Amino acid sequence: MGKICYIMGKSSSGKDTIFKKLEERMPELKTVTLYTTRPARAGETNGIEYYFVDEGKLKAMEDKGYVIEIRAYNTKHGVWKYFTADDGQINLDRYNYIIIGTLESYEAMCRYFGRERLIPVYIEVEDGLRLKRALQRERRQSEPKYSEMCRRFLADQVDFSDENLKKAGIKRRFRNHKMEECLQDVQAYLGKKLREN
Repeated sequence: MGKICYIMGKSSSGKDTIFKKLEERMPELKTVTLYTTRPARAGETNGIEYYFVDEGKLKAMEDKGYVIEIRAYNTKHGVWKYFTADDGQINLDRYNYIIIGTLESYEAMCRYFGRERLIPVYIEVEDGLRLKRALQRERRQSEPKYSEMCRRFLADQVDFSDENLKKAGIKRRFRNHKMEECLQDVQAYLGKKLREN
């Protein structure tokens, strides 16, 4: 039976880079493209980072019972939603997967597929460094949204609180101080967990 390796962490923790590197280093893991109603950022491609959809498409998928989990964020630019859909991308009878998401989405996936099917990987970075990375990334956007960057940063402090991590059963943390060391630790951990299957 397949497992879902679930990568998560606060914004600008390096989780996206770690996710992409693990995709390269562990090609046996299948990926799942998530959905969002937010606009694409500079450099993002529909169907790669996310499927970018409108509210009408989201409602149609909800009506058909395809939405596994959904998160809504009330931003300065309107409500942005992110969701995972049971759209045929996930077949745990045949494959192992790697997915990136939030603690909230991880818990919803546990409820949907069963906690025993998920392997949580929580990436953490010291807050000062994380804020510096977030600012550098936002400055590269054609229209920087600094207020949204700050909202995400502060929201993550609550969403990924020690109490919430404990409730979700997250015991192992991977500190991303040096990217390559963190990657090696995560890859070794996932390899071990997948072999236990």
